Amino acid sequence: MTRPVTVGTDGSQESAAAADWAAEEALLRDRELVLAHVDFDPADPVVRYVDPETRRRWAAELLDAAAAHVRGAHPGVRLETHQYPGDPVAGLAELSGTSDLLVLGSRGLGAAMGFLAGSVSLAVLARARGPVTLVRAPLDGGATVPDGDVVAGVDIREDEDAVLRYACEAARRHGSGLRLVHSWAPPMAYSPYSASAVPMLASEIAAQRRKKLGALVEKWATAYPDIEISGQCRQGSAALDVVEAARESRLVVVGLRSRHSALGLRVGPVVHAVLHHSTAPVAVVPHDGTVREDAVPT
Repeated sequence: MTRPVTVGTDGSQESAAAADWAAEEALLRDRELVLAHVDFDPADPVVRYVDPETRRRWAAELLDAAAAHVRGAHPGVRLETHQYPGDPVAGLAELSGTSDLLVLGSRGLGAAMGFLAGSVSLAVLARARGPVTLVRAPLDGGATVPDGDVVAGVDIREDEDAVLRYACEAARRHGSGLRLVHSWAPPMAYSPYSASAVPMLASEIAAQRRKKLGALVEKWATAYPDIEISGQCRQGSAALDVVEAARESRLVVVGLRSRHSALGLRVGPVVHAVLHHSTAPVAVVPHDGTVREDAVPT
């Protein structure tokens, strides 16, 4: 049984944009599209005092409206709607594990600022059991998906085969190229003596990182010969460089290694920054973060 593309639906402009993007993705993947509504947020001051039967009726109405829009805008898509009781974060995180892809909407803040990833989206990402894509509503009424390449932010120090395979498959589906973006920071200088050695050390690190990224590009280009794959390696901020590369891209792919803190699961700083500032849809792919052993892609 094939897994569906599932999109969280709450009646907002952001979830409508996510449904449009998810419908096109479902067609590209030849998957069924599921419009899913997980019960309204109980913290909402209005919803808190609404009886469950009224909430179910509201959910059915917004799902019907969303389904009518998707069927009219995306002929040929196979579509179902489902209501799920319970907490939105737990419910959507559970759906991420039973779906080929989970799609969520995020508020757009304009070309300069990009996403405003809400607390629900971030909490779902931290608990996700499968790939999740965040899509923002276009401010100008234009197309949600640009025409550029797929961009993947990579950390060559970790085994991110799942992330790179996902990025390659996305580029293949969309008929685009793939650009791997890797950034690194030089070591901090702790004394006047070590400070004088930093430029020389940085040059050596740059050469090593370029070599490793080049080998990674060659490896995945061999596995996916029908895709044009390129690499960008530079000294700088990983988040800023991925966001800059995303300006003309159709999709950004980043890996997520769930991190535990005193407050529980959280999204790492690079992924958090990309989610908040990228102007393109962002696909977040969970991975285990183990050290690379230069595994050959299959």
